[in-house]
Amino acid sequence: MNLQPQVLSRDCTFSLPHTPSFNLSTEIPPSSNLTFGSSLHQRPLSLPHKLNHAPSASPAKRGVLQLVAAYSRDRESAPESPAKALRRILDLPGVHQAPACFDALSARLVERAGFQCCFTSGFSISAARLGLPDTGLISYGEMVDQGQQITQAVSIPVIGDGDNGYGNAMNVKRTVKGYIKAGFAGILLEDQVSPKACGHTKGRKVVSREEAVIRIRAAVDARKESGSDIVIVARTDSRQAVSLDEALWRSRAFSDAGADVLFIDALTSKEEMKAFCGISSPVPKMANMLEGGGKTPILNPLELEDVGYKLVAYPLSLIGVSIQAMQEALAGIRGGRIPPPGSMPSFEEVKEILGFNNYYDEEKRYSASITPLSSERLTSNVYSLQRRVKDDAERKDQSPQDPIVEVITPDVYNNYGADGSKGSFSGIWSRTLRVKITGRDGFEKLDVRIPAGFLDGITNIVPALGGVNIKELLNEAADEMGGKVLLDFNDTIGDRIQVFLE
Repeated sequence: MNLQPQVLSRDCTFSLPHTPSFNLSTEIPPSSNLTFGSSLHQRPLSLPHKLNHAPSASPAKRGVLQLVAAYSRDRESAPESPAKALRRILDLPGVHQAPACFDALSARLVERAGFQCCFTSGFSISAARLGLPDTGLISYGEMVDQGQQITQAVSIPVIGDGDNGYGNAMNVKRTVKGYIKAGFAGILLEDQVSPKACGHTKGRKVVSREEAVIRIRAAVDARKESGSDIVIVARTDSRQAVSLDEALWRSRAFSDAGADVLFIDALTSKEEMKAFCGISSPVPKMANMLEGGGKTPILNPLELEDVGYKLVAYPLSLIGVSIQAMQEALAGIRGGRIPPPGSMPSFEEVKEILGFNNYYDEEKRYSASITPLSSERLTSNVYSLQRRVKDDAERKDQSPQDPIVEVITPDVYNNYGADGSKGSFSGIWSRTLRVKITGRDGFEKLDVRIPAGFLDGITNIVPALGGVNIKELLNEAADEMGGKVLLDFNDTIGDRIQVFLE
């Protein structure tokens, strides 16, 4: 049964299938919280735990309240999704910084530095993964694969760069659903034509207004169809391609289509940034602080908050300093030097960053203690060893007589009574069984000595001894000294089998 809240207020109307709509009007104290919908601007709906027991409540009303209470308990006990975590962050006061990562390691460093969320940068991923410029060369599949590695490496929410959705509206839907499955908390979609490129480079072109809005509508539909709450960040590049007025119009249309965050790339002044933040309130606005010479003025977080921004991305900081650091290190190595200690972390610090210490601690939970070898394993290994030696001798024709393999009793025999603590039979551990097999052609097939105590595994050496009570024969011969023949018979294929107690 689907419970569809239509109004979020003290007068809350619910519509149930095959049930007339009715109104629940009641005083709602601050008890358990229940939030419906996916909008960033909705507030929790609180319901009293005992409201469904109110004498005046009809059976239908009590049933609805019970459904609401159960839904609330399920939501409270479920782990927080990445999208929900991101929405919670965006509901917090202040501007939120989100450095752009490009692989799992850079994302982990962002998290270790204390940031609450991060972006993936298509510019940086194209550089790091392909060594190519951000000109539409990287594919949807490569971006999803890289994104999944990133989201699995961190616990903070990650907003994925979805470029222009990699095609028409149907491609946009597939992109959104793929990013949801990859674990992204949000997806950034833009209105550039294909092939797209960095918004601060020359020659930017955008699709028509209609197609741009359809892309956002398709993204919203994909979110609903997936049962997800992924945050949709709608970006327009029309400031450079057309005009500021066009960029403002598209941003308003994106908000009306269901976008959660708005972003105009490559604004050229603080005044343009203020004009952007003044539209479609209270939908959060995103700024892009392109480091090293972009078109947008670089403002500090307090200035950005004062302008009206809620989210700020730093797309090139990590990839930029990585490039320079690698260039400097390579220049030093080429000159016969290694990077000085202050220019790189120690090996111990590297291991800590990558999680070696955590791995070692967790590994201890699954370490297995060393257990003694069983008689079956030992005799099986002895037989295999003897056969290998015999086969080698036959191939090399080094001797007309097969070698005799001596088995040395290991220290673990004490665990089986070699110390004489297991009764009269334990003395048999000091004796040796010699098993000899002579083929019907007169040639020896096997001649092996094993500890007399390993009775359980003797059939692994000679299956024909299965069913023979060797232990009883040993008991009878326990007090006799040396060379007694315990068994001497021919098996079903004509081989002579002899067992001696030595």
